[in-house]
Amino acid sequence: MRVLSRFLAAATDAAHFPVPSLPEIAFLGRSNVGKSSVINSLVGAKLARTSSTPGRTRSINFFEIRWPGKPRPEMIFADLPGYGYAKISREISQEWPKFIEPYLNERPTLGLCVVLVDANVPPQQSDRQLLDFLSASDRDFLLVATKSDRLSNNQLQGALRILTQEYPAARLLPYSAKTGAGRDELWKQIRQVAQQMTAAEASSGPPLY
Repeated sequence: MRVLSRFLAAATDAAHFPVPSLPEIAFLGRSNVGKSSVINSLVGAKLARTSSTPGRTRSINFFEIRWPGKPRPEMIFADLPGYGYAKISREISQEWPKFIEPYLNERPTLGLCVVLVDANVPPQQSDRQLLDFLSASDRDFLLVATKSDRLSNNQLQGALRILTQEYPAARLLPYSAKTGAGRDELWKQIRQVAQQMTAAEASSGPPLY
C-alpha cells in the first residue's frame, strides 16, 4: 500500500522547524543503518534519498503523510541526520545542540522516535547513548532492527536476543525494507501513536501551540 507524502522543510536550525501541528514521528539511527530505505518502504515511494555515502543527511527533513482518499494529512515524518560514522561524527555531534537536541527535547508534537539499529551489527555505544538521551527526555521510542533479511531465522533470533539483553526496556521490531517484513507492524505502532495524540488534542480543546 502506498501513502501520499509531501516534502515540507529541511531544518538545520530550530528556527526553521515547521509550525507544530500534526503528530510527528522521528526516525533516528547510525549512518548506513538503512534509515532512508525504511522510510521509503513505509510510504511506498522514494521519499528519503538513499546514498552509499554515510552521513549524507545533515538536516532534519520533514515530510507530510496522508492516506489516499483522506482530505487532510495524518502525521509528519521527521528524518534526522545519521550519527556514529567516524568521518563526520564530530561534525554531526557539534550540530546536535543547535537543532537536534532542541527538537528531541522540546518539540510538542513529537509522538514517537523510531530508533533504527542494524540487526547484523553488535550493539553500539552510540545507540546506547541515544536511547539513554531519549529516556532522559521522556520520549517514547521503538527500536527497529533493520536489514533482517540478511540473516537466517536462527541468526536473527540470536541477534534479537542480544539486542533485548542490551536494551531491556525497549520495544523491539525486526524489519526488512527489501522484503517488507515488519512493515505492517511498524505502521500499526506509528498510527496508534498518531491517533492517540490526535484524540488527546481533540479532547483538550484548542491547541496550545
